[in-house]
Amino acid sequence: MMEPRHRPRKKRHPIRNLVIVLILALLAGGTAYGMHKYQSLKNTVKTSYKASGVKKLRNVKTQLSEKKPISILLMGTDTGALGRTFSGRTDSMMVVTINPKTNKTTITSLPRDTAVTIPGYEDYGVSKINAAYAYGKSKTAITTVQQMLNVPIDFYAIINMGGMEKIINEVGGVTVKPTLSFSYGGYTFKKGVKTHMNGKKALAYARMRDDDPKGDYGRQTRQRKAIMALLAKSGSVSTLLNQQFISSLTKQTQTDLTFNDLTALATNYLSATKHIKTTHLQGTSETINGQSMEVASKSELQRVTTYIRKGLGLTYKKTGSIADMSATNTATTSTDITGNSGSTGDAGGSTGGPGGGY
Repeated sequence: MMEPRHRPRKKRHPIRNLVIVLILALLAGGTAYGMHKYQSLKNTVKTSYKASGVKKLRNVKTQLSEKKPISILLMGTDTGALGRTFSGRTDSMMVVTINPKTNKTTITSLPRDTAVTIPGYEDYGVSKINAAYAYGKSKTAITTVQQMLNVPIDFYAIINMGGMEKIINEVGGVTVKPTLSFSYGGYTFKKGVKTHMNGKKALAYARMRDDDPKGDYGRQTRQRKAIMALLAKSGSVSTLLNQQFISSLTKQTQTDLTFNDLTALATNYLSATKHIKTTHLQGTSETINGQSMEVASKSELQRVTTYIRKGLGLTYKKTGSIADMSATNTATTSTDITGNSGSTGDAGGSTGGPGGGY
């Protein structure tokens, strides 16, 4: 039974947008190194690789080689700062599209408490979307997002919380103009006053949860501002590159992007990341089975589906049903994730799904 709540429940922090910085930092400018350093960097990057176990819905190698738009599911955990491994629930989930044809990037945040029926775990009933990773790691997380929004996920990347502090310290800190005044973690922030922050201070700014009148959505805004400040401070991605830094960072990261995939991104997709637009899935706080969850309306789910598909250059498709709590049957249903009807598409291969338009 659903009971509407008038005040959103305060949530623990999610780490947002960090992995896109990692993706750019890992490889851009790598060929400028001598062959010995280049090979060393390649071997270091390989340590962060881990296949998701999901059969790709598209031939991602062809997408990259032909400079077509790609999508990445970015996830963040709160375990890195405590020195633990990739486990538990994700504190953040974002779908990033990078389109070198339009030179645009989109970032869509998915609230960690979004109510869904997780594919393969329907017997558990309605769950929070951040449980998908806890149930079945990246494979289940990817499957859940694909079926919820009816979009193809080409790659994933997950980073531990400690990575954000490390990156910011590596560039000498960031300068941010706070969106509101508050104190947290031993630091004080004043609205509208430019503040220089080291890694710990920036993390405190990004994770505060109790004093933001907009709740988790306000916090997402602060986190995006911190990340944009990081990008501005770095000047160029190559300033983030050094062997020790990458070695430390890859220990906190898992992804199914290979070294060659990252090379393709750095070579052909970098300009698209200079034009970033962001949005988030907006829900309403409701109590389901005794838990506070964010329930997205069918029209809001459709808006986000259309937004992401547009970023990928795909045609209109209906959203999935596993997050539609108004449906009489919330069990997972088969959804059509292909688009661009009438196009020939790419032939399936070892890294791709069946042929057909996307």
